[in-house]
Order: sequence, then C-alpha cells, then structure tokens
Amino acid sequence: MRRFAPLLLFGALAAACSVTPTRAVRTTTSTTAAAPGDRSSPIARYLSTPLTAPGLQPGSDPSVLPAPVLIADRTHPRLLIVDQKGQIVWEFPRPGDLGPGQSFLVPDDAFFTQDGKQIVATEEDDYVITVVDVATHRIVYRYGAPGTPGSGPDQLYNPDDAMQLPDGELITADIKNCRLLLIGPGAHAPARVFGQTTNACVHAPPSRWGSPNGAFPMADGHYVVTEINGDWVDELGLDGTVSRSAHPPGVFYPSDTNEVSPGVLVTVDYSNPGRLETFDWSGRLLWRYQPLPGDAQLNQPSLAVPLPNGDFLMNDDYNHRVVVVDPRTDRIVWQYGFTGRAGAAPGYLDKPDGVDLAPPYSFVITRAPTMGRPSPHDTVVP
Repeated sequence: MRRFAPLLLFGALAAACSVTPTRAVRTTTSTTAAAPGDRSSPIARYLSTPLTAPGLQPGSDPSVLPAPVLIADRTHPRLLIVDQKGQIVWEFPRPGDLGPGQSFLVPDDAFFTQDGKQIVATEEDDYVITVVDVATHRIVYRYGAPGTPGSGPDQLYNPDDAMQLPDGELITADIKNCRLLLIGPGAHAPARVFGQTTNACVHAPPSRWGSPNGAFPMADGHYVVTEINGDWVDELGLDGTVSRSAHPPGVFYPSDTNEVSPGVLVTVDYSNPGRLETFDWSGRLLWRYQPLPGDAQLNQPSLAVPLPNGDFLMNDDYNHRVVVVDPRTDRIVWQYGFTGRAGAAPGYLDKPDGVDLAPPYSFVITRAPTMGRPSPHDTVVP
C-alpha cells in the first residue's frame, strides 16, 4: 500500500531521530532462498520471443538478474514481463484481452502463482484482486467488486500484495479495513480474517492493525506484516498469534517489508527522498541505500526483494523505474525505465508499483517449502 498518510507517526519519528540520514553499516547476510536449480519455467515458451528491442539504461548488467522481471506498471495500467536485456516479452492487457465489461486499472503489486502459470495482481485503488492466465491473456478469477470498496463477502478496501499459498489460498492485506485475509481457491468470502474489521487502523496486533500493507512469507512459516501507522513490522503465525514486533529504523512510511534471511529484513521508505534498508528484529540498522545529495534520489519506492546474488530488485515508483541495487557497492547495476520520466513506450514506465521474478525464481515458488506451513510451536486454529 502506498498512498495513505500515516496516522500514528511517533514510532517512525522516534526511530528517525536516532539514525543518521546517510549510508550505514552494510549487511553481509543479504541472501534469499535458493530457487530450484534445474527446474524449467512453466511459462518459458511464452517468453521466448521479445516484443520490443532492449530498453535498459546505460551501465546496466543483465547478468545480475537470474530471470525476467514481472512489473506492475500502475498509471499506464498494465503488467509487463521484461527480460534481463530490457526486452518486453509479455504484456497484459493487449487489445482484445479484456472481456465484455472487464477493466484492468491501477495494478499495484503482482506475483506469480505457485505453478507459475498465472499472475495474481492487486488493483488497490479499484478494490479488487485479479488473477490473469499467462498463456491465454485472460482474467480467470476476481475477488472484490471493481470500483466499490467494502468489508463484506467479496469486498475489499485497498487490497495489497495478494500472494498464493501452496494450497491455493490467497493471503492479502486489506489496508483500509485494517485486516489481513485468507481467501480460499475460487472463493468469494474470506476463509479467515486476521484482525477486527474496522476503519480505525491502529497498532494492536493481532486484534487491530495499523493500516497493514503487506504479509510476506518467512522461512519459519510465519508472515512479516508491515503496518504503515507507527512504522511497525510484526511476525504473524497462521494460528493468529504475533510473536514479535519491531520498528524499521529511521523509516517514515514502511512498505512491503520482507525477509532476506532468518533474522534479517528488508524494507523501503515510501517517501521522497526514499530509502532502502536492511535491519534485524531488534530494530538495528544493518545497511541502508540512500543516495547522497546530488545523486538521483529515490522517490517513493514501494517494494524491494532480495536476489540470489545478494542484490535487491526494487521499484522506484515516482522515478518511473525498476532497478537492481548492489549493497556491496551502493550502486544501481540494472535499470529499466528513464529516471523521472514517465511513459508508455518500450523502455519507459509510469509509476511501477510491484515486481516479481519469472519462475522458477518467483517470490512464492522460492518460498514454497515453508510458505503457509505453521511452525512447530504454533497452535493452529481451524
């Protein structure tokens, strides 16, 4: 979730006062779960023919990415898959892809499904979760009523970061309803609600959440939940318990925090200038990327995910670009999109708001061995 001002800022401001606004200690633990080594992508045959010429910015190194990148391009509403050389190899919607009466607006985040054949996209400000089939370019499922916010069955109020669990359920943050949802395969009512459904979003997990904007899987089967209000991240088990909470240090507006490795988290600050940082559950800063004055500043980045080589893939929304940052050099080593210049032509983006890697390196596939499975110490509630 991106576009709502925090209501409770004490935690973020207090943390900011204790951290210098420059680059900090670098982490040496920026790794991610290994992707299945010799597993071929189930969508590879649909990605073999580039639709455009390469569109990378000068100095980009295609070798830093293990697979093409899925981009949710928000303001020119579309999903793109861009290969390592910056060639568009898949796009939705093309002319004729939408059926009668269908729309596809403001895609906020997008992730491949567990089998890699479909894409789950949240159209946050249109209040709907949409599943698109890669091969057919068709919408195959929707949860929510496009254009109509609500909190009842088949209703959402700014959903964010919907991901598919191995059993086919979707987990999503429902920001303005101050809750998290589990939605069964093909269902139109939630199977489980984490938190009281309300419009008063405050930090009191697990009964209340301060505008939750993501629930990302961890290696222990839990989920790291980001709360905008008060600058919080929490560890949530599927039994509904919260085992710990922390403040991302020096962050005003935390967005889409996720786990780099056990005990190490990454988040971005959806601010201008923004920042990308890693920290631990004590709130200790490990590394921060915040360009110095005179360099191109981050402008409201909303998601960063770790790559197998230790780099971070990030969408820098209001700079209209997707980048890879090397934490060893504090440099951008790959960039698609022109910094500060919006557009729809090949090589351009318009407020990209979500990224994932193509299978088998996609977010949920690499985390499938533990995703959705309770830890041994959890008490599962039916």
